[in-house]
Amino acid sequence: MSGLWLGVVADDVTGACDVAGGIAAAGVPTSIRLGAPTGPAEDEPDDDGCVVIGLKIRTAPPERAVAEASAAAEWLLARGAHSIYQKYCSTFDSTDAGNIGPVADALLRTTGAALTVGTPATPAAGRTQRDGLLYIGDRLLADSAMRDHPLTPMRDSDVVAVLQRQTAGTVRLVALPDVAAGGAALATTIAAAQADGARHVLVDAVGDGDLDALAAALDDLPLRIVPAGGAGVATALARRHPGAGAGARSAAGPVLDGRRIILSGSGSARSREQVAAFPGPVLILDPLTIASEGTGGLESALDAALGDGDGPVLVSATAEPEAVRAVQDALGRQESAQLIESTLGRLAALAVERLGVRRLLVAGGETSGAAVEALGLDRLAVAGLAAPGVPWTVGTAHTVTGAPAVALLLKSGNFGGVDLFTTAWESAP
Repeated sequence: MSGLWLGVVADDVTGACDVAGGIAAAGVPTSIRLGAPTGPAEDEPDDDGCVVIGLKIRTAPPERAVAEASAAAEWLLARGAHSIYQKYCSTFDSTDAGNIGPVADALLRTTGAALTVGTPATPAAGRTQRDGLLYIGDRLLADSAMRDHPLTPMRDSDVVAVLQRQTAGTVRLVALPDVAAGGAALATTIAAAQADGARHVLVDAVGDGDLDALAAALDDLPLRIVPAGGAGVATALARRHPGAGAGARSAAGPVLDGRRIILSGSGSARSREQVAAFPGPVLILDPLTIASEGTGGLESALDAALGDGDGPVLVSATAEPEAVRAVQDALGRQESAQLIESTLGRLAALAVERLGVRRLLVAGGETSGAAVEALGLDRLAVAGLAAPGVPWTVGTAHTVTGAPAVALLLKSGNFGGVDLFTTAWESAP
């Protein structure tokens, strides 16, 4: 096969890392680009593996999300990508305005494909779909902590209904009995749904075997499609790649010794547990204080917290839902989120440029996006998994002359064990 095997358009940076980590672990050469590429695709090096483009569009206005996703897909197609994959979160978090549906429609227009096919289900991360209902562990999505997400509260577990509210195209469900029939029969079922007018198909999956059946069906379909979903479907597709089984491949370069920090802006229940379990020094950020007094003194406070030790320091804006709502009431929902993101992003840049930090763990999709923007990163190399869906990566801060390579673990708020803030460093590059 000549050209790029798969081009992935991810709606946030942590999602890009999630899917890249799974594909790389399957043995497919994988790289991550941050932000919509601007350079000519033909100037890029030859690559027969996977390129993941991590955008920051999950909560962006739909028009902007569509424009950036379309530009990313066009660039990947110009690179010779055989297929474009739409990566969204395995918790399907979005609003009735989007952006999963609008981006899916845009990718159909850009690629000329007949339909999108996929599932948010990623059993390795505890996300499963049955009868069109999404489960987080043993809880329905609407009964999980995602119900109170500060930006995209999910109050409907029926992902078919959620997606249908975001698109004018017909959304159809393929349920578990059809998945259990195997790849060839499943391909026939999906093709029949398309012939009956479907533009988007969501497929039940409760185990990796279901994802493997879906991957086989996608290979058998006599239609051009946009595979879509969480990292689970993409990883199943990677398991069918000719290079699969060769073991994880890393193109990450060396990272010098230096200080370590954790930046947590996520409001998820798992991030709250991880913050509470962290045994080291913690610097708490109060959005109301920052809004009234500014960020003066944060650099010196972080420097003092880091001290002469080699242990990580946690900088946390993570709070309980009641406290988050109080800040949102005082500052506005989007305004408070932007304040936290920009502050943590600025601290990430200061930490690398002035304080000798070389390894950063960042919790939260929006926070991770702000951090890589502030660091001026445009590419990441996957270095290895710290936990399912949570890989270490290595990048270079190009906005700083002579900047060193930095190692980053950019994690979705809901991912990782309770002790991740302590154990992740064991696998850091």
